Amino acid sequence: MTPNVSYRGRFAPSPTGPLHFGSLVSALASYLEAKHHQGQWLVRIEDLDPFRQPVDATPRILHSLSAHGLIGDEPVRYQSQRYSAYRAAAETLVATGHAYFCRCSRKQLKASKGQHPNHCRNHYLNPSVSNEHPWPPGDFALRFALRSQRCRWTDQLLGEQQQSLQAETDDPVILRKEGFYAYQLAVVVDDIDQSISHVVRGSDLRTMTAAQHQMFQALGAAVPQFLHIPVIRNQQGQKLSKQNHAPALDDTNASANLLAALNALGQQPSAQLARQLPATVLAWAHTHWQRSAIPVPTAQHW
Repeated sequence: MTPNVSYRGRFAPSPTGPLHFGSLVSALASYLEAKHHQGQWLVRIEDLDPFRQPVDATPRILHSLSAHGLIGDEPVRYQSQRYSAYRAAAETLVATGHAYFCRCSRKQLKASKGQHPNHCRNHYLNPSVSNEHPWPPGDFALRFALRSQRCRWTDQLLGEQQQSLQAETDDPVILRKEGFYAYQLAVVVDDIDQSISHVVRGSDLRTMTAAQHQMFQALGAAVPQFLHIPVIRNQQGQKLSKQNHAPALDDTNASANLLAALNALGQQPSAQLARQLPATVLAWAHTHWQRSAIPVPTAQHW
């Protein structure tokens, strides 16, 4: 069967710990959506913050994916190797008036309800000033300059969506004061560079979509299609996450893990598949995949 090069999806975990069940559900959903459309599926490691990344996290994540048969169609990308690309994008955003330097502390911004007491946005979005000092020295963050907007888009699972953005008070950091590029910039730059056409991710990330729409547009790129799946929660109703001490996947039980993930995605596989190899489970899932069977998360689960 000829690959569909117009469909390119990805799974992009942050290596703050080993892969857990919630991450497996997201990885599997993005993988099956790509394969169902005869598309390509990529793996990207979002290793932007070395202070939060155990040294063994990335190899453990990649081992878990491999054990579960989830192999990318291209070499793994590491965001820690992409700083020059993020710098170039940041310079473009500054030069085009879509980003500005901010010296305000979190305490100052909280006290002023998101308004910048140092008038950072007004100062650096003035071309005569920003061009004179395109990259200032000292302690600063770089923020994306949102425009006030009621953003509307169609989610491939949730349907029609809308979100309000407020200029200045909602402006996200894209380069932290510590010198690390932030998720919001890196994810957009890499999605553009890797020609990602479809993004499948947890519904807890839905609130980032509108700002990312504007960032794609500011960088002159088409916006991918988005599909937000339900977040997997523990018995206390908390999102499964490394912060909430979600247990690592047992890679020796991969087929059973895949079955549990398929059930979480509403696919209803036969329990007998747990005795088969992961490749057999994935083959069944590929053949029987139904996006319409995924449970639709309610607003309180966003």
